[in-house]
Amino acid sequence: MEKLIKQFIKFGAVGIFCFFIDYFTFKISSSLLGIHYVIASILGFTISVIVNYILSMKFVFEGKEDMSRRREFVIFVILSLIGLGLNTLILYICIDGIYMHSELLTDWLARDTAESLGKLGATAIVMVYNFITRKIFLEKKEG
Repeated sequence: MEKLIKQFIKFGAVGIFCFFIDYFTFKISSSLLGIHYVIASILGFTISVIVNYILSMKFVFEGKEDMSRRREFVIFVILSLIGLGLNTLILYICIDGIYMHSELLTDWLARDTAESLGKLGATAIVMVYNFITRKIFLEKKEG
């Protein structure tokens, strides 16, 4: 159990670093460059996935010995694309599904703040998904 906790802490540290890459790319793209929030989210997520793969497989997970790095990367990308879909869906539901249809929320929160809160919530949910799926599909089984 102690090993799992240490691994999750390392995963969290890599995740936090990659979150900042994702988040600041998102904010610069959407707020400063005026790119639609969904496209900005995809851009930030894509850049962070590449960095995340490198750091995760170096510091967090012990890759399977019988799996090529190419196959490992492809699986990582597929799992990440599913995560991107979840992230984008959650963000879309938060903004277009809830925020834009609530006069109370639109009066109370600026759109930029609502987008940031939606992004934070989506990222937290997808982080749990990422840890579980990477552990199942990419990590060498102890035994």
